[in-house]
Amino acid sequence: MSKETQLTALMIAPNRDLAQAFAHTHSATQAFHVLSEMKSFLTGQALELRLRQLKPDVVLLDLSSGLDQALELIQIIQGNPQKIHVVGLHTSNDSEVLVRSFRAGASEFLYAPFDASTMLDSAARIQKLLRPDASTEPEFAFVLGFTSTKPGSGASTLAAQTAFALRRMNKRKVLLMDLDLMGGTVGFYVKIQNHNSVLSLLESEGDLEPSLWNGLTVNANGVDILPAPEEPSMVQLDQVRLHEILEFARRKYDWIILDMPSIFNKTTLLGVPESDLTFLVTTSELPSLHLTRKSIAMIKQLGFESSRFQVVVNRLDKRDGISGSDMEKMFNTPVFTTIPNDYFSLHRVVTLGEPLGQDSELGKAIDSMAVKVSALIEAAQKASMGTGQSKLALMQA
Repeated sequence: MSKETQLTALMIAPNRDLAQAFAHTHSATQAFHVLSEMKSFLTGQALELRLRQLKPDVVLLDLSSGLDQALELIQIIQGNPQKIHVVGLHTSNDSEVLVRSFRAGASEFLYAPFDASTMLDSAARIQKLLRPDASTEPEFAFVLGFTSTKPGSGASTLAAQTAFALRRMNKRKVLLMDLDLMGGTVGFYVKIQNHNSVLSLLESEGDLEPSLWNGLTVNANGVDILPAPEEPSMVQLDQVRLHEILEFARRKYDWIILDMPSIFNKTTLLGVPESDLTFLVTTSELPSLHLTRKSIAMIKQLGFESSRFQVVVNRLDKRDGISGSDMEKMFNTPVFTTIPNDYFSLHRVVTLGEPLGQDSELGKAIDSMAVKVSALIEAAQKASMGTGQSKLALMQA
């Protein structure tokens, strides 16, 4: 990174081990041009003097050596007439420290062991805030919802594997969000251990910040994941807050996958309006088929456009003696795709916490579904150019 594009910075880091760890990664990125480095916390007056002298773009602030003192300094920095961003530095991904620092006014949060790409991303976000390019038009993600007509039909598995397939296909940014606050299993499927969850965002207040988001998401196999809480939560989903979260995410990702409880759950009925397209996952078992018919009738009664829903039949076995066309007649609605019953392949990847590959019938079927979804959306997006119609409206046409 050239000196002309570097962000100038004042570093305040009493924790010298933390400072050395930061410097080691920073030597490879050169994301900031450190004008001065303080080895102890400054008084308010001394900090104001240094800010006037140096006029930095950024203050790199150690949050590990005394959080209360650091938060006071953030407030002083926020009161400076020059727009100065604070990048909090910490020894770990501590969610409490992250949230408190953002509430005080920090813009970014980096933690040891520092990652070069994350450091560069943080610098780039601050660059955009300080020097916005008005000519850049944001692109918005497409939101796919997955829900089941009967619990246990495999909607969570399909949501997770579709997210991995979309990422593998086009290398675009994908978010997988588990909205089943009572019994979400996405975290278990991909073997992530994270004390943060989607609940942290739902319960947060105020505007969302990129670094707050980055501190709460976990990346697995190239997909950003917001898992459900480890302990079941009775928190009622607030639709306004969910809308704010998804509007923020739409600007950050290309695809957003929502894993939701069964269609009859209140959480799902709040999440469906936020989805551009929702997949109703069923199986060929008689109770599931019965509940699928009820689901489709309920959707119509609630006034949702039927084209916003697509039926996916999971775990279909040729020995069941029922075909996709048979079920279309039964539901009086098209079946988007059928997924074969491939228990052993699924058991293997769930045990390992890995995505399915092309070496299994199940993996091929999910890849085919992802290709079909991607083609559908791309066609709608191309058709929408210059028409003023939304992609959803064109899909419904």
